[in-house]
Amino acid sequence: MPQLITTPNLDAADDFYEALIDAHQGLSSADSHALNARLVLLLANHIGSLAVLREALAAAQAPG
Repeated sequence: MPQLITTPNLDAADDFYEALIDAHQGLSSADSHALNARLVLLLANHIGSLAVLREALAAAQAPG
């Protein structure tokens, strides 16, 4: 069964974070939320596994 990877697994994490922040520059709050929603849906489509996506939802909902 597929499992969500929760250990560090992102190439150039700082560069990705910078690109994410840059993508939000100049956007209204509503446009920023819409960008996040589109990004989540694109990444969910890329992952493709409902089981993994459910794990990700549960992990994101857990107190942190």
